[in-house]
Parts: sequence; C-alpha cells; structure tokens
Amino acid sequence: MDRHKAHLVALGNKQEYGVDYEETFAPVAKITTVRTILAIAASQSWQLHQMDVKNAFLHGDLQEAIYMKLPFGMTISSLHDVCKLKRSLYGLKQAPRAWFEKFRNTLLDFNFTQSQYNSSLFFHTSALGKVLLLVYMDDIIITGIDCGLIIKLQQLLYAAFHMKDLGQLTYFLGLKFHHRANGIFVNQHKYIQDLITLAGLEDTSSVDTLIEVNVKYRKDEEDLLDDPTLYWRLVGSLIYLTTT
Repeated sequence: MDRHKAHLVALGNKQEYGVDYEETFAPVAKITTVRTILAIAASQSWQLHQMDVKNAFLHGDLQEAIYMKLPFGMTISSLHDVCKLKRSLYGLKQAPRAWFEKFRNTLLDFNFTQSQYNSSLFFHTSALGKVLLLVYMDDIIITGIDCGLIIKLQQLLYAAFHMKDLGQLTYFLGLKFHHRANGIFVNQHKYIQDLITLAGLEDTSSVDTLIEVNVKYRKDEEDLLDDPTLYWRLVGSLIYLTTT
C-alpha cells in the first residue's frame, strides 16, 4: 500500500542572515565515530538499537521572530494576515539547529553528557557501565551495557518526540549491518544497487576494468554535459562508497 506525505515547507531562501536566522547547524555524525561505536559494541557484545524521529525538524522551538504568509487554502480575514511561527518548519535555515538543540537539552536533562569531540555523540555512565547514543539528523543509534537505562532512555524519547523503534540496527547511512556471534559485518550492497539504478545501468554487464587502461582524456574533447547534476551525485556517492 502506497503512503503519501505532505509537508508545509518554508521558503528558507527568502531568509536574511542576522534578521530571521543566525547560526545554522546539522547534527551529522562522523563515520569514524560510527565505526568506533560498532567496534566497542562488537567487542563488548552490546546490543545496537536503532530509532527514527518522525518529522524531526518540526520539533524545534524557534528563538527568532519569523513570520510567513498563510498557506494556500487557509481562511483569512484580511490580506495582511500572516503567521508567526513558534516551531520550526522544513525549509527554514535554522530548522536542523532548532531540532538538535531541543534534542540535546532533553538528553542533558536526563544526565547524559555531550562529547566534546563529536557533538552528535552522547553518553552516560551508570553503576552498571556506559550507555552511548549517536544521532545523525533523525536517525539514532543506542548501545551500552545498562539495559535498564536504555529502556528508560527510549521511554524518555518516546515521551518527548514522535519516535519509531526500528529494533536492532540493520541499515544506517547506506551501511547494511549483519550481526553474527563473532562480530558485526558491514557492507554497502543496497547502496551500490541504488547507485546502479540511479545511473540507469541495471541491464549492463559487469567488467573488471571500467575504463580503458592508459587512456588520456583532454578537457576540450567531446561535448559538455547539458546537466552535470547526476554526474556530481554519482561522483560524490562513489567517494562515499569507499567507507567499507
């Protein structure tokens, strides 16, 4: 069954720095931190839990005064009516920052500590040991030895935000995780298949060498691409593919 979503999106490109937004920030975990947490969890035989925040950017509380025109279809009493936003919307420059600030304060109030080396990593040390939480935009990984504290943390997040429990960590940032008795195995098979589909190469045959050996290209040869966007996306994705 198909599911359809609709978002009210603000025109962030109309915002002016210093007027209706100041700092921008997006909680993006470093891949080295992800690898480190996986290594710790595997060596200590910790469970890896995954959670997803529904409509993360709608949870942030705005500090700036922001007004926007009423959405199409709303009844207005005057042509001069506008909306004053109290919560962040998708499209606003500060939406990721506002969401993360609220998420961060919720964890700090729960006696978690924010890592000074990676702002997306939080940890708490109880009598039983450590619990780690890593957030990447709206995806969350939780692991640790204190199962009771992890349950309480999950309940806190359920109460504070609209959360979805995805169970054991299986897919995160294009990485596929396979849990075995002797460790955690990571691959990017699905990510590769999605790239092949994006490039329109589903029906092509595989070869050991993708380009001619020792061929030399010159910048004035052949025609330029009409739209290099797909090329840029593929190159960036192939670079990220080197993660595993």
